[in-house]
Amino acid sequence: MYPEYEYYGKKKKCEEVPISFPTQHQNQQPGLETLMVPRPISENSEALGSGKLKDKVTIITGGDSGIGRAVAYAFAKEGADVVIAYLNEHEDAEETRQRVEQYGRRCLLVPGDLQQEAMSQEVVRQAIQHFDKIDILVNNHAVQFVQQSILDITAEQLDLTFRTNIYAFFFMTKAVLPHLKSGSAIINTTSVTAYAGNPQLLDYSSTKGAILAFTRSLSQSLVKQGIRVNGVAPGPIWTPLIPATFPEEQVKTFGTDTPMKRAGQPFEVATSYVFLASDDSRYITGQILHPNGGELVDS
Repeated sequence: MYPEYEYYGKKKKCEEVPISFPTQHQNQQPGLETLMVPRPISENSEALGSGKLKDKVTIITGGDSGIGRAVAYAFAKEGADVVIAYLNEHEDAEETRQRVEQYGRRCLLVPGDLQQEAMSQEVVRQAIQHFDKIDILVNNHAVQFVQQSILDITAEQLDLTFRTNIYAFFFMTKAVLPHLKSGSAIINTTSVTAYAGNPQLLDYSSTKGAILAFTRSLSQSLVKQGIRVNGVAPGPIWTPLIPATFPEEQVKTFGTDTPMKRAGQPFEVATSYVFLASDDSRYITGQILHPNGGELVDS
């Protein structure tokens, strides 16, 4: 009951997800899924939707690839139309759009830099123009930079990481909020690093901690309006950010230090977002789900 995927030229089942990866590196952030070997597993093609998000309109930032792509596919299967905000990974984004449309749903691509508040307003303007409403916001995009010491983190890098990873979540939420109504949902992607930290990702981990606090605080702010705010804190997941971030040898063993001894795949995370976006979680707000391969965290 698992889809097949190509790995080193051989057909495999999803229960046989890769435990190690070929050495590889991409010289750009946030990376391209089209260049990854093997490609991330974005969907379980055997899983059938049940209309949990029928005719909902969702904005997914960073929806061109990785976790965002998997969420777009899962939402489309559940009947949602999708707006994908992304930086400049046009080939990845177009592939995602085509797959969403194969499920009979509409998909709008909006490229641009979400560090700038005006870009969030533009994403929302186009979403309303095309779909007349917004029901769900998934704040998901991020950048990260490996540094061995805090002494190596420049003010420019710190500003870039915070403006991308947390400022933009504020900007998107502010732009979307006037269009949300009771029953709407906001889902923020934080990380296991918000709880466990990471000595090589000081500024990234700090932003993920900020997203955690943002999620909990925003949930209290919006609960009286009937708008639920929750988050997902993935562990190590095989996405373009990994080869675009870590040295080749680290990529080879990525995720093997988890209790499950492997990295997760995007499709294994996407169902958390479906749950939090749907009425299945109507009594849940201010909470974080932890698809992380068994790492124990204090939530």
